Amino acid sequence: MTETQTTSDKLLLKGLIEGNEKVFLTIFNTYRKEVYAYSLSILKSQTYAEEIVQEVFLKIWIKRKDLDMSLALKPYLIVITKNMCLNFLKKAAYDDKMREEVFYQSQKSFNPIYTGIHEKELDDIQKQALDLLPPRRRLIFEMSRNEGKSYKEISQELGISINTVKSQMNKALEALRVFLLKNSDISFTLLLLAFKWLK
Repeated sequence: MTETQTTSDKLLLKGLIEGNEKVFLTIFNTYRKEVYAYSLSILKSQTYAEEIVQEVFLKIWIKRKDLDMSLALKPYLIVITKNMCLNFLKKAAYDDKMREEVFYQSQKSFNPIYTGIHEKELDDIQKQALDLLPPRRRLIFEMSRNEGKSYKEISQELGISINTVKSQMNKALEALRVFLLKNSDISFTLLLLAFKWLK
């Protein structure tokens, strides 16, 4: 960041912290397109990306008095945007309608040339995630997801109760979701693909 940019950010932050609505509007007009573009690249939905933009700027207005004067505005806004998109994706993972819509949009945006690469990366990511599970839990998860067996079938084969199977599956799914959502090396497109695996 140049000295001019640093000075400009400090002036904008000072005005924002003081509750100057004109300064807030300047920040909004300066950065909203970048926040929107970043959100769109993750969510693949204009509607949801626009909602994220509104939420990002609403958050910095509400939290303005807690802001640090040494902040660099653009990186700060990108971090907030990334976190809000992650939260959105986490919510979408539990909502059938949202998951279907976001997954469909991400599929439409795929370039067929890179599909093979994406699939290999997804396989690698899934393996990393599965390696985190205790052996018994992993076995139950793979019997369910890879072999398509019902909880009843798994319980009968392993000689455990259906409730134990459900409990182990819930713990496996939660651990895998946390890994996929927090692993900074995972592209968001692959994260969306993984949601179907984690349903």
